[in-house]
This record gives sequence, structure tokens and C-alpha cells, in this order.
Amino acid sequence: MTEPDLTTQSPRQRAFTVFGVVLALLACGWAIYWFVALRHYETTDDAYVAGDVIPLTSEAPGTVTAVHADDTQAVAAGAVLVELDPADARVAVAAAEATLARTAREVAALFAQRAVLRADLQARELTLQRARHDLARREPLRGDGAVSGEELAHSSDTVAELTAGVAAATAQLDALDAQLHDSTVATHPRVLEAAAAVRSARLALRRTRLTAPTSGIVAKRSVQVGQRVAPGTPLLAIISLPEVWIDANFKEVQLRRLRVGQPVTVRADVYGSDVTFHGRVAGLGAGSGSAFALLPAQNASGNWIKIVQRLPVRIALDPQELAAHPLRIGLSTVVEVDVAAGSGPPLAGTGVRSTPAPQIGTLEDPATEARIQQIIAAQARSAAQRGSHGAP
Repeated sequence: MTEPDLTTQSPRQRAFTVFGVVLALLACGWAIYWFVALRHYETTDDAYVAGDVIPLTSEAPGTVTAVHADDTQAVAAGAVLVELDPADARVAVAAAEATLARTAREVAALFAQRAVLRADLQARELTLQRARHDLARREPLRGDGAVSGEELAHSSDTVAELTAGVAAATAQLDALDAQLHDSTVATHPRVLEAAAAVRSARLALRRTRLTAPTSGIVAKRSVQVGQRVAPGTPLLAIISLPEVWIDANFKEVQLRRLRVGQPVTVRADVYGSDVTFHGRVAGLGAGSGSAFALLPAQNASGNWIKIVQRLPVRIALDPQELAAHPLRIGLSTVVEVDVAAGSGPPLAGTGVRSTPAPQIGTLEDPATEARIQQIIAAQARSAAQRGSHGAP
């Protein structure tokens, strides 16, 4: 086949020929570029910034007396954000501490009573032993007439009466020992129950001061001063921006070569092409968005149409880049995954993601435990002093 002679063609023919040659060259160049570079990447612009939205809810009923945070403000972990009226909780604490003091005093009195019963039983046993000796000395003298029958009968009755008294005192001591078995004032069940009530009351008092479970930015504030809140009422939310990620929704035809650990480049619309974020594929979703929808598509019900599905892919970002250029939840991004790099598993490994947070509102409160021990020790000491002075 001979090449066309441009000199013999009209200007219009020559233009079409040049256009065809240029178009063929562009197609060849695009094919080469796709084969060398583009086919190793999967890209989507259906990608958005996601993160934990940590709600702050009330654990106790009450009236809001102060709000120390507003939307867009940064807060530190443990900072007091909302305060409830503590009057009722303080009254409950005072009542619980009074109950603990009374219970500890009663239990301490039981220990003192046990000591008295032991001493009384010992005295009764000595008296019984002396009466038995007297009876044993009188019985041989009955035949000589030195001891009358009436006197001997009185001695025998005395021994029987003292024996019954010893048995009654022993039973009373055994009953008291059963109540105090292997315990002290601090470990007695009644005292432990009262101490638990003090912990519960002081815990309710601490819950009138709602603190931030983690550092972040306040959002979705709905609480107002004077508002009456119930347990579980959402007051505001905290978002930790340094821990956001990207949820990229890839088409199902793009998932064949996606693997966990592959490098990713991300461009956010808020920064444009001036800033590029780097990350990695953290995991692939367990199902498409339509499968988890409120009304999932079902062919049998007639609401199903064959369309290309999308699967959420989580992209973990570099924390240092996020610190330099913060992202907000919901922002649009463009994600590009290098599917030629890395050969990780198609599913993420097992593990538990945890966000460190201060232990707020727990029972392990040193101040509460110190107060409980102080109340118990004071009552035990008071009972011991009364016992040493012979007080009832």
C-alpha cells in the first residue's frame, strides 16, 4: 500500500489526513501511558473524610447549671464541659455516709458485745466449776448427817441452774460468732453494703460534672443552661480530628487488585492540588452500601435494579500530614491507590482499635475509698473507747 501523496491532495484532504495521523499518535501515546502507568492505579472521587463522633451524654438526671464548651472549640481530655445541679446528689452522699457510720458503729458494738459475752461465759464456767466442787464435797457428808438433805438439794439445784446458764451463754456467743464469722468491722457484710451505697452516691455526685472523654473539637452542641436532662440525653459531640480517615467508595470492578497495605495518595478539595496526603489501605468493607441500607435491594420484592455496586474502602492517613493540614469530617477527596505495590491480604487482620481515654466516672476513686476508711476507723475507735470505759 502506497502512502498518500499530500502534494496531490486538496487542502481539506490534507487536513483530514494530518488530523487522522495526530489522532492515531495520541491514541498510541495514551495506550502506552495506560499500559505503563495508569493500569497500576485505581482512582475514585467518591471518597469522603470520616472519623469518630464521640457523644457526650448524661449518666444521671439533673438540671444543667453550666456549659463550658461550644461548637468549634477545642477541648482537652478530662476537661469539665457540662455541670448539673449537685444538690440532690450531695444530700444522697450525706445520707449514705451517715448510714455507713451507723452501720459501722453497730458492727463495732457487736464485736465489743462478743468480748463481753466471752468474759461472761468464762465467769459462768468458773462459778459452775466452783458449785460442782462444793456439791462434790457435800455429797460424802450426807451419811454422817453433817449436811442436811435440803442443803444438798440446794447445791444440786445451783449446779443445774449454773449449767443451764452456761449453755445459754454459749448459745448466745455462738449466734454472735456466726454474725461475725471471719470478719472485721471493715469487712463485715453490713459494712460492705453500706460502703457500696457511699460509692454509688459519690459516683452520682461525680456524674454531675460531665468531662470530655477525649481531646477534640466540640460539635453538635444541643445542651442549654437550665435544661432538665435525663440519663442518656445527648448533650454534644467531640471529634478527634487527628484520628480521621478516608472512606473511599470503589466500584466493584475496581476491587479485584485492591489489597490491605497498598499505598494511597489523597487530594482533598479543601486544599486542592497544592496538598497531597499519603496513606495506606486499612481495610475493605464487608458489604456494599445498598446491602446495609434501611431498605436493602431485594429482587423478590421488586425494588432491585442491576447497577454497579460500590464498596467502602478505609484509607488510613499519615498523622503528621493531618497535623499540618487538618481535615474535617465529610469533606470530599480524590483517592488513588497504587495496586501494583504491595501484595497484602484482601481482608484486614484481627485486632481491636482503641482510643485511649481517661477513666472518668469509675468506682476506683481514691478520695471515696479514703473517706470510707475514715468513717469506719472513726466508729471502730469510738466503740473501742466506749468498751474500755465500760460504756454500754
